[in-house]
Amino acid sequence: RVGRERALRALEGLRAKGWDEAGGGGYMIQEEEWDRDLLLDPAWEKQQRKTFTAWCNSHLRKAGTQIENIEEDFRNGLKLMLLLEVISGERLSKPDRGKMRFHKIANVNKALDYIASKGVKLVSIGAEETSAKEGLLLWCQRKTAPYRNVNIQNFHTSWKDGLGLCALIHRHRPDLIDYSKLNKDDPIGNINLAMEIAEKHLDIPKMLDAEDLVYTARPDERAIMTYVSCYYHAFAGAQKAETAANRICKVLAVNQENEKLMEEYERLASELLEWIRRTIPWLENRTPEKTMQAMQKKLEDFRDYRRKHKPPKVQEKCQLEINFNTLQTKLRISNRPAFMPSEGKMVSDIAGAWQRLEQAEKGYEEWLLNEIRRLERLEHLAEKFRQKASTHESWAYGKEQILLQKDYESASLTEVRALLKKHEAFESDLAAHQDRVEQIAAIAQELNELDYHDAASVNDRCQKICDQWDRLGTLTQKRREALERTEKLLETIDQLHLEFAKRAAPFNNWMEGAMEDLQDMFIVHSIEEIQSLITAHEQFKATLPEADGERQAIMSIQNEVEKVIQSYNIRISSSNPYSTVTMDELRAKWDKVKQLVPVRDQSLQEELARQHANERLRRQFAAQANAVGPWIQNKMEEIARSSIQITGALEDQMNQLKQYEHNIINYKNNIDKLEGDHQLIQEALVFDNKHTNYTMEHIRVGWELLLTTIARTINEVETQILTRDAKGITQEQMNEFRASFNHFDRRKNGLMDHEDFRACLISMGYDLGEAEFARIMTLVDPNGQGTVTFQSFIDFMTRETADTDTAEQVIASFRILASDKPYILADELRRELPPDQAQYCIKRMPAYSGPGSVPGALDYAAFSSALYGESDL
Repeated sequence: RVGRERALRALEGLRAKGWDEAGGGGYMIQEEEWDRDLLLDPAWEKQQRKTFTAWCNSHLRKAGTQIENIEEDFRNGLKLMLLLEVISGERLSKPDRGKMRFHKIANVNKALDYIASKGVKLVSIGAEETSAKEGLLLWCQRKTAPYRNVNIQNFHTSWKDGLGLCALIHRHRPDLIDYSKLNKDDPIGNINLAMEIAEKHLDIPKMLDAEDLVYTARPDERAIMTYVSCYYHAFAGAQKAETAANRICKVLAVNQENEKLMEEYERLASELLEWIRRTIPWLENRTPEKTMQAMQKKLEDFRDYRRKHKPPKVQEKCQLEINFNTLQTKLRISNRPAFMPSEGKMVSDIAGAWQRLEQAEKGYEEWLLNEIRRLERLEHLAEKFRQKASTHESWAYGKEQILLQKDYESASLTEVRALLKKHEAFESDLAAHQDRVEQIAAIAQELNELDYHDAASVNDRCQKICDQWDRLGTLTQKRREALERTEKLLETIDQLHLEFAKRAAPFNNWMEGAMEDLQDMFIVHSIEEIQSLITAHEQFKATLPEADGERQAIMSIQNEVEKVIQSYNIRISSSNPYSTVTMDELRAKWDKVKQLVPVRDQSLQEELARQHANERLRRQFAAQANAVGPWIQNKMEEIARSSIQITGALEDQMNQLKQYEHNIINYKNNIDKLEGDHQLIQEALVFDNKHTNYTMEHIRVGWELLLTTIARTINEVETQILTRDAKGITQEQMNEFRASFNHFDRRKNGLMDHEDFRACLISMGYDLGEAEFARIMTLVDPNGQGTVTFQSFIDFMTRETADTDTAEQVIASFRILASDKPYILADELRRELPPDQAQYCIKRMPAYSGPGSVPGALDYAAFSSALYGESDL
C-alpha cells in the first residue's frame, strides 16, 4: 500500500515536472492552489487515473509494454523503473526479481531515489513549473493566433470546443486536417477528430475523453497540460526545421537581391560605356565644313548635346556610383565577398572613359569656335580678294591690245611725243597698280594657308592676273623702246596734257583707293576697335577739302588745254593723248566718293550700336555668373562642413543634406537663365568678357560637381545609417567614430594616411603589432592607395564586433533540413523552403560525391561556402 501511494506521487511529480523521452524539462502547469474537495471527487480521480495511464503508456509503448491499472501494475516497481529508463534514456540499478513484499518496496525505493537524484520534488510545485506553464501557454497562443474562434487563455475552459487542438495540428501539419470545415458548435466531434489524428499520425495517445472536456464546467488543468505538452514535443522538431528554413530563406533572399543589384549595375555600366564609346568619335571628328552655315549647324548640334543628351548621362553616372557603393555596403554587412564587375566595367573604368569624353568635348568646342573664326576670316579675305581682283581686272581690261598698237608709225611728231608721254603715264599707272597686284597675291596666299574651300578658283584667278601682269610689263617695255626710237623724230609735246596726266593718274588712283576703303568690309570685337575705325574715317573726311583742291587744280589743267587748243586753233582731238583718265571719269568717281562717305558713316554707327549691345550682353552674363559661381562654391563648402560634423543623429544630417539638395534643384532655373544668356553671347559671336573670370564651362563643371557631391554625400550618410542599423551601432558610437576620424584627418580632406590611422587605433585602445596592423591595413586599404576613407574606417570598427551570418551557420541550418545527412535532396528543399528559393538552391548546388551519396544528392556545404566567397563554386 505504501509503495503504491509513493509510486503514484512520484508519477504525479514526474508529470508535473514535465519529463519526456529526452530526460529534460518540458512544459507543465502548477495548480494555483490545491482544491481538496476536488481531490476527493471520484469523477476527478477517474479522469486523473485515465490521463496518467495514457501518459505512462505513451512512453512504455517504446519499450514494448503497457499498463492497465496504475495501482496494480506499478506495485512491484519493475514497470515504474522501466518507465523511468524510457523517459531518461539512462539505465537504473538492477531491480530485485523476488516476489516478496520487501523486494517490491526495494524496487519502488530505487525508482524514487533516482527521481530524487534528478531534482524532482514530490510535493507541491515550485516557480520552475510556473515558468513552464507560462511558456507552454505562450507557445499555444502564438501558434493559434491566426485561427478564427480560437482564444487560448488557460488550460481548462479554452480547450472545451476542440478548435485549439485542431489549430495546433493544422499549424504544423496542414495536410492532416481541413480547418475550414470545422464547426465550433460540434466540440465533441472536433476533440475526437484531433485526438484520432494525433494518435494515428503524431504518436500521441488519447489521454482525455471528449465528453469530460465538454460537459465539465472546469476540465482538469493538469490532464489538459499533459496532453497539450505532447503536442509541443511532437512539433518541436518542426519548429527547429522552420527556424533553419527561415535562416536559409534570409540568406538566400540577401544573395538574390545582391545578384539583382549586380545585374543592374552591369546593365547600366554597359549602356553608359556604349554611349561614351559612340559619342567620343563624334567629338573627336575634326573634319571642317566649308561654309559658316555648316559650322553653325555643328555648333547647334553641340549645344543640343550639352543641354539635352549629356545631363541625363551625368545623372546615370552618378547613380551608377551610388548603386555600386550601396551594393558593396550590403555585401560587407551580409558578410559576402565584394562585388567585382566585369572586365572594363569598374567604377574607375567608367570614370576614365568619362574623363576621355570630357577631354574630347572640351577640345571639340574649342575647335568649333576656332573654325568659325577661321571661316569668318576666310569669307572676309575672299570678299576682299574678289573686290581687288575685279578692280584690277577692270583696269587691266584692254591694256594688252593698247600696248600692241603701232599707231606711232603713222603719227606726227606731236602725236609720237603724245604717244610717248601717254606711255610714260601708263607706266606710272602700271607702277601704281603694283601694290594692288601684290595685295591680291598676298590675299590669295593667305586664303591657301587658311585652307579656303574654294582655293582652286582663287588660285586660278590670281594666276591669270599675275600672268597678265607679267605680259603687261613685257609689252610696256617693248612699247617704250619703240616710242623712244620714234621720239628723235618727234619733238612736240603738250606740257599741259603731260601735267594733267601726271596729276590726274595719282588722283584717280587715290579716288579708286578711297572707294575701296569706303567699301572695305570690317570685323571688330569691341567698342574700342569700332571707335578706332570711326576716328580713322573722320580723319579721312578731313582730307576731302585738300583732295577737292587737287581735283579743281586738275580740272583747271584740262581747261587750260582746251583754251590753248581753242586759242591757237590746233586741229587735234581735245582728248589728252597722255592719259586715259577723262574728266568725266574724275567727276563720276568724285561723286561716287561723296556718296560712299555717308554710307560708310551709317555702317560704322550701326556697328558701334552692335558693339554696345554686345557689351550689354557681356555685363548681363557677368552679373549672373559672378553671383552663381560663388553660390556654387558656398554650397560645396556647406556640404563639406556637413559631412564632417560629429553632433546630432545621422537622420538629422540626412534631412539637412536633403534640404541642401532641394535648394540646389530649385536653383537650376538660375543655371538655365545663365545658359540662355551664354547662348545669346555666342550667337552674337562674342568670344571674350573682361567683366568676369567665370566662363560657362566653369559654371557647368561647378554645377555638375555640386550635383555629384550632394548625391555622393547623401549616399555616404545613407550608407552610414545602413551600416549603423545593420551592425547595431548606436548614434553615440557613430559620433565617437566620426570624432576620432576627424581628429586624425589632419588635412581635413576626408582621408587618413597610414600613420594617422595607426595613431587613431592606438587612441581607441588597440594594442598593435606590425603583423596585426598589416592585417588591418589589408581590410581598410585593399588597393594600397595609402589612405583610409571614413567608410572603410566605419566598416572596420563595426566588423570587429558584428554578429553576422557565417558559412558555418548556413551549413548547420542545411544539415537540420537534411536530417543530419551530409547531402540534401531536391524534394527536401522544396518541402522546407519557398518555391523560388528552393529552385534557386537546386539550380546552383553542385552534386554531392562524398561518402553515402545517392542519386540526386546535392552538396549544401560547398554551396554555403560559395555564398561567402570561401570556395571557387
